Amino acid sequence: MRARMVEAAGAELGEAPLWDTRHGRLVWVDITAGLVHLLGGPTYRVGGHVSAALPAAGGGWLLATREGFSTLAEDGTVTPLLTVPGDGMRFNDAKCDPDGRAWAGTMAYDQTPGAATLYRLDPGPIATPVLPGLTISNGLGWSPDGRTMWFVDSLTQRITGYAYADGVLGPISAVVAIEPEYGMPDGLCVDVDGCVWVGLWGGGAVHRYTPGGRLDTVVRVPASQVTSCAFGGSTLYITTATYQMDAAALEREPLAGGLFTVETSTHGPAATPWKGLS
Repeated sequence: MRARMVEAAGAELGEAPLWDTRHGRLVWVDITAGLVHLLGGPTYRVGGHVSAALPAAGGGWLLATREGFSTLAEDGTVTPLLTVPGDGMRFNDAKCDPDGRAWAGTMAYDQTPGAATLYRLDPGPIATPVLPGLTISNGLGWSPDGRTMWFVDSLTQRITGYAYADGVLGPISAVVAIEPEYGMPDGLCVDVDGCVWVGLWGGGAVHRYTPGGRLDTVVRVPASQVTSCAFGGSTLYITTATYQMDAAALEREPLAGGLFTVETSTHGPAATPWKGLS
């Protein structure tokens, strides 16, 4: 399968695509540019690094930022909610679980091993640490029955499945190992068949793995730095980056940083809205 570009965004670090049913559009971010994009709609410049924009049930979006969590209103107003990561850190990927709880993980700007943590945002507000000792907290997704949470700590070259119930992680139930020559696992999504689609940084591709870890689909992307993917119906949307690419690399990859799509024979759920702090 081959993806085609639908928006020449030239993103430095495109990430965190999610299908927002309220607008019938994809929402995604350019982390280092501090932009929140709505495909075919407005772009919000929020100031500072923004790693994800999660649709909120009460309107607007919950942002995972360099400093922590904020909210973004549809008029562009950004309101700080909670400071979390600390010096030299930022939030990376974030997503809501099937019950509308927000989850977000961190990374050190210098990628210090073991410095990152995956948090759950709880009423208070408080960021509850769930998985410490990470390096690059990345893709998140849940099985159709909500009983498995898939998670990527990128430098491990693994997608790890945890038993999951009511916001609590249980034992590891599955591991998908990805050979380094395919690229580094980044953001992911899960389809209605329970298969995991993962963007491969440096690999120019998205791979689909069965819950048992078998690679059964490869989507080629004409940009090497593939960051994440999300379903809007049967359409898979794919974000990419131009991060630290020099002029020669950009000449070789003129479509890098674009937003891509591919039509699939399956489909995946829209983003679960953040339920708030009640």
